[in-house]
Amino acid sequence: MPEVTLRDPSSSLVARYVPDAGMIGVSLTDSGVELLGQRRGLDAYRGAGKTMGIPILYPWGNRLGENTYTAEGIAVTLVPGENGVRTDPAGLPIHGVLAAYPGWRVTAKSAHELTAQLDFGADPRLLASFPYPHVLELAVRLQRRTLTVRTTVTATSDRCVPLCFGFHPYLQVPEVPRGEWTIETPPLRQLTTDERGLPTGATARQPRRSQRLGDQAFDDGYDHVDEGAIFAVSGGDRRIEVHFERGYPAAQIFAPPSEDVVCFEPMAAPTDALRRGGYQRAHRDNPAVAVFSIQVQRVETGSVRRGMPVAVRGDGFGDA
Repeated sequence: MPEVTLRDPSSSLVARYVPDAGMIGVSLTDSGVELLGQRRGLDAYRGAGKTMGIPILYPWGNRLGENTYTAEGIAVTLVPGENGVRTDPAGLPIHGVLAAYPGWRVTAKSAHELTAQLDFGADPRLLASFPYPHVLELAVRLQRRTLTVRTTVTATSDRCVPLCFGFHPYLQVPEVPRGEWTIETPPLRQLTTDERGLPTGATARQPRRSQRLGDQAFDDGYDHVDEGAIFAVSGGDRRIEVHFERGYPAAQIFAPPSEDVVCFEPMAAPTDALRRGGYQRAHRDNPAVAVFSIQVQRVETGSVRRGMPVAVRGDGFGDA
């Protein structure tokens, strides 16, 4: 499928996106070295929704507790296998309905920036699973060793749009064994979950942490994530940071023990918020904007000093 290649004008970073496969980010390389987990590849994402790279999870991230939900006064019944609905091993709807969705339209493109839109309300199949007409826009920019992803949701009717989406960036530190990676997380509030991965209502405060990944496994959800929070993984001479710049008050950390990837997932709402409430809304006259970024740094081996300042003011769009 046609790919769009973005090049950072100030570094060796290169990103590749495939708009016709759900506007998924399939690659982010530094001097030719891949930083995104490829997992089963793009074909498995297109054919079976098996995630890789940087997919958008929309209109809900992670899973819902049932095949029904009521939001904004509308009751919805989801049918697994229809209208984009996929399920986890327990039969719960997971990752929304846009996996590899081909209906994105590129509206702007340059050497280092890409913007695409999806008219969600124009497809009856999408509305059957999420009956809130709106336009979804993704704008991606690569500059100053930073990949910035801005999502804009604009309601196209008087009906508010619940914001429960997220992203699933699969990060890897090349040429360094997984057990030697260091992960860093900000102060968080962890959500206790049941055996299906759904929040029970119990929470626990977690202080700022820096720890070796070792043989640990993570699939943990959090809320009360501060605007501007930074998550990081580092190893060897590379450090990769995920900045929750705005619009992402929840997070999921995913690091399966059998794969050399770690994910710091920006979430607009916690797991199952579409059923439980606690989400923000987009209105016709007040579009919602959410921004996260991935910053790639080179550091001196054996030193805690960061090697390259990469701070980007604002959301990275229109600032250069």
